[in-house]
Amino acid sequence: MFPVREAAADGWKDLRAAVSNHHLTTTLGWQEVATRYRRSRVGALWLTINMGVLIGVLSLVFGTLFQVPTDEFIPYLATGLILWMFFAACIGEGCSGFIAASETILQVRMPLSTHVGLILYRNLIILGHNLVIIPLVFLAFLRPVPLDALWAIPGFALVLLNLGWMMLILAVICARYRDMTQIVQNAMQVLFYLTPIIWSVALLPDRVGVAWLQINPFYHLINVVRAPLLGHEVTLINWAVVIGLAVVGWALAIPFFGKYRKRVPYWL
Repeated sequence: MFPVREAAADGWKDLRAAVSNHHLTTTLGWQEVATRYRRSRVGALWLTINMGVLIGVLSLVFGTLFQVPTDEFIPYLATGLILWMFFAACIGEGCSGFIAASETILQVRMPLSTHVGLILYRNLIILGHNLVIIPLVFLAFLRPVPLDALWAIPGFALVLLNLGWMMLILAVICARYRDMTQIVQNAMQVLFYLTPIIWSVALLPDRVGVAWLQINPFYHLINVVRAPLLGHEVTLINWAVVIGLAVVGWALAIPFFGKYRKRVPYWL
């Protein structure tokens, strides 16, 4: 047990140092987004424009295909797709988090988990630009925002906690095994179609399909945020899975990160 405790203490020490130096994470994250659109007149609004166009095209195609009322389908698609793009970006960039920052890691002494926090913060900024679309969609269809929408706040906090440990573990694994990056990216593409984002749970043919959906963690992660915004019920199973994932995930991630943290520079 002692090696596990020692690894957990080492991992926790790095995470605590990264949180203490949060100003470094936020400054670098903002600079990266600003640099990306430095010479663009529209700037970071291109993020919102691109997402809006994608939502419009998918709404036209799949709304017609599924024959779902537009005032129901577009808000459902917009919230789900914006959240999924955030998930996919965090996990995809998290895989290459240490690899992309290899020069900094080898030359500058800072908490290693800062690089993971930087990716998470950068994608939070991008998410903030895309979230502008949701109230516009609600306003376009005169859809009222229910009081239960406030439950999306703790739901999103749990989403961030889960993304944090996923990105931390994947950053370490992918630094050692480079092929894992491609495996994870392919898995995320498959999970996109297995998660109710462009299709509804109501379209599943039987209870077997609904039961199978319960083992998909991304279904629960999306539902604890999307359901309150749309006035739908968040089940106890959704909350239990998301909270359980956060607790178990960090319980595994901290000692895992602490054990292999010092080896990452050699793998780079």
